[in-house]
Amino acid sequence: MALVAVTLVRGGSGTAASARNSDPAWCTPGTQRTALCPHGKVFDAKEYATHGDAFECINFASQADAQAVLRADPGDPNHLDDGAGIACRGLPEPRDTKRVAGVTRKVACGPGDTRSAGCPQPERSFDARYFLRYGNDAYDCPDFASQADAQAVLRFQPDDPNRLDGDGKGIACPDLPGPKDVKPVRRGTP
Repeated sequence: MALVAVTLVRGGSGTAASARNSDPAWCTPGTQRTALCPHGKVFDAKEYATHGDAFECINFASQADAQAVLRADPGDPNHLDDGAGIACRGLPEPRDTKRVAGVTRKVACGPGDTRSAGCPQPERSFDARYFLRYGNDAYDCPDFASQADAQAVLRFQPDDPNRLDGDGKGIACPDLPGPKDVKPVRRGTP
């Protein structure tokens, strides 16, 4: 009985690592890469873009797959865009955060929304935690309304998961418009 349990835990003759990187049995060869079959080899963004409002972020294996669908149809019938030309920021890597130009859907700023490039009004409150909610590298400099806002995020999380301080000098997004905060942040862990 113990020998059988060891065989099942180790995934038969393969290793534990290969079991983690393989799809379940129902993901037959040729199955689209999805959240349920994340290691499938076939991904056709146009297939997701041609069915209208049929898919959500949870249907995709990675943020890059969702972004490919947004690129295939910038009209965004699946409502994957957050209003800034980036799809499904909360999905795992690989990531593609290069904005899609010409996205037709625009998100209206709600009363509780934090200040951002999409809601740049200076009277809006700013919450640095908003730009850290998805983890590593989900936001880029163009997502911020000002350099000072990007610097506030770097101050809040000096290990810089969004990679806002490209040269490591402690200044986030120096090319963004003002207001400016150019007092360097000591880099490292908070």
